Amino acid sequence: MRSDAMKKGVERAPHRSLLYALGLTDAEIERPIIGIVNSFNEIVPGHMHLNQISDAVKAGVLAAGGTPLVFPAIAMCDGLAMGHEGMHYSLVTRDLICDSTEAVVRAQAFDGLVMIPNCDKNVPGLLMAAARLNIPTIFCSGGPMLAGRDRKGASNALSDMFEYVGRYHAGDMTAEEVQACAVDACPTCGSCAGMYTANSMNCLSEAIGMALPGNGTIPAVYSARLRLAKEAGAQIMSLVERDIKPRDIMTEAAFANAMTVDMALGCSTNTILHLPAIANEARVPLTLDTVAEISARTPNLCQLSPAGQAFIEDLDTAGGVYGVMSELAKKDLLDTAVQTVTGKTMGENIASARNLDPETIRPVDSPFSEYGGIAVLRGNLAVDGCVVKQSAVAPDMMQHSGPARVFDSEEAVTAAIFDGKINKGDVVVVRYEGPKGGPGMKEMLTPTAAISGMGLGQDVALITDGRFSGATRGAAIGHISPEAMEGGTIALVEEGDRISIDIAAGSLTLDVADDILAARRAAWTAPEPKVKHGYLARYARMVSSADKGAILP
Repeated sequence: MRSDAMKKGVERAPHRSLLYALGLTDAEIERPIIGIVNSFNEIVPGHMHLNQISDAVKAGVLAAGGTPLVFPAIAMCDGLAMGHEGMHYSLVTRDLICDSTEAVVRAQAFDGLVMIPNCDKNVPGLLMAAARLNIPTIFCSGGPMLAGRDRKGASNALSDMFEYVGRYHAGDMTAEEVQACAVDACPTCGSCAGMYTANSMNCLSEAIGMALPGNGTIPAVYSARLRLAKEAGAQIMSLVERDIKPRDIMTEAAFANAMTVDMALGCSTNTILHLPAIANEARVPLTLDTVAEISARTPNLCQLSPAGQAFIEDLDTAGGVYGVMSELAKKDLLDTAVQTVTGKTMGENIASARNLDPETIRPVDSPFSEYGGIAVLRGNLAVDGCVVKQSAVAPDMMQHSGPARVFDSEEAVTAAIFDGKINKGDVVVVRYEGPKGGPGMKEMLTPTAAISGMGLGQDVALITDGRFSGATRGAAIGHISPEAMEGGTIALVEEGDRISIDIAAGSLTLDVADDILAARRAAWTAPEPKVKHGYLARYARMVSSADKGAILP
């Protein structure tokens, strides 16, 4: 066992004395030692209940003959960080989570791991750590929040709340009405109720084979979530016994499966940052070209909030992730021979899965669209690519051309939107918000929700070298690479330039002559970094571009 390095032989008597200090008996020390990575904290609604999940996982480990020992991982709430300094720190926590987990696991010689994540950067950070460490590991998330309802019974979730702020500024809602909705929007613990980033990544943990069925969709408050946690705790013992490791599971074929399910579900564009970062740790190639290829052949079967009115609880009732995969398998769109944490192949896992609600999960022969939920665009404005959640774009905005309205920060564009300075037909450009320029690649949910709330969602596009929340809808194009801070073309856009968007054709073009762009480039100089000290400054110096997953070396 890996833990023998700290518990066997006379030379390890000092180590055993410390294990005794934990209250462990000789019998407990002899057993496989399982690290329980508990992401509990009291500031993130998706994590406030994880001690209960952790206790259930421990019960499963104990019942199966292991010794569970808990240690923490950090997590933050993107919703609470949105629209102020805190959003600089969102994406960067992904790598802190990965690095700090690596440090603890290598230092303490665990035999296996159960990861208990839930929210946006916590899930990919721990998946990265699992791939890097490559010891037997299983995931059991905290589960999604139930959707809220307003006083009239209509659905009401976090994405709606951000749009209500725009409606308030447009004069369509009073402050009292907004507050009444706020009370009901997030009614339970769990990751926010739509197909936002956290739920996207928890669903993809199933699709890639690292979690048991139901991990992505069983609501946080259901007792079935506790049963799942016990099953995960027991299953890690089987993985340890058989020495099934993450890189045995997270193969190139498994990543292709995950990306295919991503396109069918209509997941957050943030997955196009996280899957390449996880693949990098798993030593698997995954590029935007792969994303574009899989999107082109994968039908979009689900339109969950913000793209539609269904929520994760509805997906769970409809058959969950495996229900979606059962539809995709009918067209041979998945590699069903891949290994999973169940100890079985994916084909064996989904053999009994069924689509129980063809309105929530469209049959593969009758999809919402013939192409995937996310599109990759290229052109002179995004030479290395950019992404858009095309399943959440109004049909009239799939092709659009308009004058550029240029802003060098999220704060500036948000103020302009609320002041009524953005007009129908505009293409809003927000730059110097990329991985280096942000730094930290802030999400732009506040301005995109403001555009929708102000009644401009079907008339205005927003493009940025930053990124978007999974709760964003509309013609919101992000991850433009190269970013402005690195001299990408987005840095050269001037007020009034015409920008043409053709999502179906995969193009994003700045309609300015090459010689004019060359002159602008010759005159351009990079601005001073916004942050010069601390972790953000180090991150900005080291991070890759968004098209590579915003990874650290």
